[in-house]
Amino acid sequence: MRRDRRPFNVTDVRRAQSERLRRRRRWYVALMGTCVALIVLAWNVVRLWSTTAAVVMSVVAAVLPPIAVIIANWSEDH
Repeated sequence: MRRDRRPFNVTDVRRAQSERLRRRRRWYVALMGTCVALIVLAWNVVRLWSTTAAVVMSVVAAVLPPIAVIIANWSEDH
């Protein structure tokens, strides 16, 4: 009897769904935490010294939520 399929290596096996979900959730929380930190710092601290820097920080904070959602919904199939 001939085997046409090669055996799986440990590196060939996909990670568990829960592990992939946990990794995406960590990325999402980190990006959203960065977003909140940028907004709080820009509006309460940085604006006292530089309005331009506060506006730039707010713009960056506005771009982060869509990126966080894309990463959170990204699957291994893409």
